[in-house]
Amino acid sequence: MMVTETAREVRLKIRPEGLPGPQHFELVEAPLRLAGADEVLVRNRFFLVSASLRQMVSQGAEDVPGVPFPALRVGDGLRGEAIGEVVTASLAGGLAPGDMVQHMFGWRDYAVVPAAQCIRLDRPLPDPLGYLGYLGHGWTAYAALTRGVQIRAGDTVFVSSAAGAIGSMAGQIARLLGAGRVIGSTGTSAKADRLVAELGYDAAVIRGVDKPFVTQLREVAPEGIDVFLDNVGGEQLQAAAAVARENARFVITGTLSGQLATAGMGRVAPVVLDSTQILLRKITIRGFSADDSPEARAEWFGRLADWCRSGDIALPHVVIDGLEQAALALSDAAHGRHFGMVVIGL
Repeated sequence: MMVTETAREVRLKIRPEGLPGPQHFELVEAPLRLAGADEVLVRNRFFLVSASLRQMVSQGAEDVPGVPFPALRVGDGLRGEAIGEVVTASLAGGLAPGDMVQHMFGWRDYAVVPAAQCIRLDRPLPDPLGYLGYLGHGWTAYAALTRGVQIRAGDTVFVSSAAGAIGSMAGQIARLLGAGRVIGSTGTSAKADRLVAELGYDAAVIRGVDKPFVTQLREVAPEGIDVFLDNVGGEQLQAAAAVARENARFVITGTLSGQLATAGMGRVAPVVLDSTQILLRKITIRGFSADDSPEARAEWFGRLADWCRSGDIALPHVVIDGLEQAALALSDAAHGRHFGMVVIGL
């Protein structure tokens, strides 16, 4: 593969005060520095577009302890999970040209990446996008539903943002782990139909319609919910607490109600909960990151392989071609215009 002298990347042009739009970013071509002794040059093939980027770029954003997204300054290149092919590498890094790797330097066509921050992709998957979806969002959902909480046979499971990258995997995994009924939330009736028709959800609740969210949730879960995997927070967490059965288990993996708020920095997601009901119903609420359970990854790989072979699991996604489309794709993702994982193909 020919070594390039320049590279294109998407940079922060203006910090947005609300949701990010294409006007807040610029596509820049600049000289590409040579990879150092412990670095590799990677030709990116795909990278994720995630609403969590809003936390890095918003007006007033700053680093917050425990938040894994460093604040970006105007002129900085954006960051995100990517997979690509090693173009040049030193012997010290343990990688070789032609290796496929996963790293966090997306939003550019070529990236110079510390070799220690690359994961060689050795495990065969039917689609290379599976490395981004199954080994990222799928792993997060699996760890949350087996370590953050434990699914019990017959449980009624509620997943917020069920049409998002994590939620679209979580509903399938909950069913495969033995859930008796799986309910999701989403933003449109078209997405709700797809959740039921394509991903095995029993019902879907639509946010932002005339009927209160908690009323809808009670209608589709008349006997209450046992498990809540929450990617949103806000009124959906509040509704889940109101509809929870005794000894319900909640695991929080995301806060989209804050990340996608039209104002603010996207780093807080306030909610009012009735602590009396939490006490009386003995509800457990836990914040969770898949990084908390690295020992479970081998178990996930084994189950994923079986489920892929049997056709029991799918990877909902949309691929948008071209780095020049990335900023618009981020805006569309922030406004809920896609179903499943959103990826830029290069």
